[in-house]
Amino acid sequence: MSKVLLSGANGFLAGNILGELLKRGYHVRGMIRKTAHIITRHRNLEIFYGNITDEADVIEAARGCEIIIHSAALTNQSVSDKNIYESINVGGTGNIIKAATLHRTPKIIYVSTANVFGHGSKSAPGHEGLPMSDPFSRSGYAKSKSKAQTMILEAFKKTNTMVKVVNPTFMIGPNDQKISSNRIILRALGKKFVLIPPGGKNFIHVGDVANATCNAIDAGKTGECYILAHENLTYREFYLKMSRVTGKRLFLITIPGPFLLLAGLVGDFLRLAGVNTSVTFINMKIICLCNYYTSRKAIKEIHLRQTPVEKGIADAISWFRNQKG
Repeated sequence: MSKVLLSGANGFLAGNILGELLKRGYHVRGMIRKTAHIITRHRNLEIFYGNITDEADVIEAARGCEIIIHSAALTNQSVSDKNIYESINVGGTGNIIKAATLHRTPKIIYVSTANVFGHGSKSAPGHEGLPMSDPFSRSGYAKSKSKAQTMILEAFKKTNTMVKVVNPTFMIGPNDQKISSNRIILRALGKKFVLIPPGGKNFIHVGDVANATCNAIDAGKTGECYILAHENLTYREFYLKMSRVTGKRLFLITIPGPFLLLAGLVGDFLRLAGVNTSVTFINMKIICLCNYYTSRKAIKEIHLRQTPVEKGIADAISWFRNQKG
């Protein structure tokens, strides 16, 4: 079976991709930083300690691999210096391109984000044919992912290397070691009153994203992007689902949009003072809008599963409780 280089192998999505690859019989070289760790142990798993921003590390990590799944990225929304996004998300992708070119790697899967494409409403959701729209076009993270996505697609356009891009929406589910997007669940778990923003987004089970990413190794078309999405929900609708999963009533209080935007402006001033905070005008504007997508293309071409969001919520809660136990 082929050997796969999986960058950022200790991340939320990458950890689930790792499990899916091992289940399918692939040999995996998981690339992680020297200060990171992976709890998975398997005879077909090799750990490579290195930095995605170090060209030599990436070239060595890719040696002997027939497939690269590039998942490593900086997703933290509290970073105030946009150059850090550029260094990791764009610079790291540049190193992947150099390594794949040097080793003539046959297949590359790049993990991007749905927000590089325009979002829409429930009746007319965003899709792969729409250009990035405001406010994501002003987000340091989304802009860096869009630039890296374009860069990797262009780099191999006239070569025999197969390149495909997967663009997940907001993922929930198990194996969230660093507590990333599942924070939306933890902030309400065990609570009675929950403050919520007025907007909404698309939610998907992380296991479905991992499965479709692995499917893309052999399914789908080279040079294509695939939005991995499922249910378009307001935050109120999401927490009502969570309430049904837990069997406990949640009293949901919607924070007015203008108040959140004002808080974002205050956060912008704090960033100017050198304070890292995710409460910025752009981030507050994002959670105030309804940010919806369709996955019709991915369902058809790379066989994206559509597990109910309730299952994702339940799996995330179960996983966190097991960690405590």
